[in-house]
Amino acid sequence: MHFADFAIGLFNHPCYTKRVDDITSERDHGVQPLDQLMNEWGLSNHGLVEASPEQLNHKQVQKARKGRQLTLHIMQKVMRGLNIAIWNQLSKEQKETYFEYPHHWLFTYAKGYQSGRVDPNEALKESLRQS
Repeated sequence: MHFADFAIGLFNHPCYTKRVDDITSERDHGVQPLDQLMNEWGLSNHGLVEASPEQLNHKQVQKARKGRQLTLHIMQKVMRGLNIAIWNQLSKEQKETYFEYPHHWLFTYAKGYQSGRVDPNEALKESLRQS
């Protein structure tokens, strides 16, 4: 038996043969709460990238909205960009009552996520829509 035959046999073992489709579906979590929040606040991907002081790009924001699994670091970058973009829209009085969104409110796969949370900024969103 040659080494090549052994190596081929080893990597055909069930432990090593995970299909690409299985890996992709494990990392794809569907549309995230971030997407709904961005729509409610009237923010686009470009608005988030532009508001962010960090190196956040359009591809990262798009992946975040569509549910591609991100690292904690990227989730926090997106979260900070969202909070800053919203902050820039608010008046001085509104900024005093604004509640910053933590990352586990924006991503269903983040540790600490709870579905059905009430948005503490609902009144602010409503006042921005009316003005």
